[in-house]
Amino acid sequence: MFTISSARRNNRSSVELNIAPLIDMVFILLIFFLVTTSFVKETGVEVNRPTAATAVSQTKATILIGVDAADRIYFDHREVDVRAVRANVERALAENPEGVVVVVADRASSTGTAIQVMDGCRLAGAVNVSLAARLPEGT
Repeated sequence: MFTISSARRNNRSSVELNIAPLIDMVFILLIFFLVTTSFVKETGVEVNRPTAATAVSQTKATILIGVDAADRIYFDHREVDVRAVRANVERALAENPEGVVVVVADRASSTGTAIQVMDGCRLAGAVNVSLAARLPEGT
C-alpha cells in the first residue's frame, strides 16, 4: 500500500550545505582588511603640542615618545625613565631600522627633558629625530 507518509520518507533527500568556502572567504577578507589598514600610533599621553610656523607633516613616524607637562616620559603607552629611553629606542630600531623617531612634548614640559629624550634617541642610533609641533591657527 502506498501512503503519503511513505512517499515523503522515500523522497526525502539529504540536503547538505557546505560552508567551508564561505569560511575561507571570510578569512581572506579579514586578512585583506588587516593588511590594508593603517594603524595610528600614539604615545599614550595627551599633550598640548607647541605651534610652529614651519611645522611639516610627517607620515613615517614609527617611533613615538611622549613628554607630558609634568615631564613624565611615555613610550608605547607606558611611563619610562629618561635613562630607559635609549634602550627602548634601540629595541624599536632593531625591529625597524628605518624608523623615524618623533618626540611629542607638551608645551608646558621643560626643554631639558625634551633634549634629554632626543639625546637618548640619538645615542640609540636614531638618525631622524624630530620634535612634534602643530601649525598655528588660521594657517
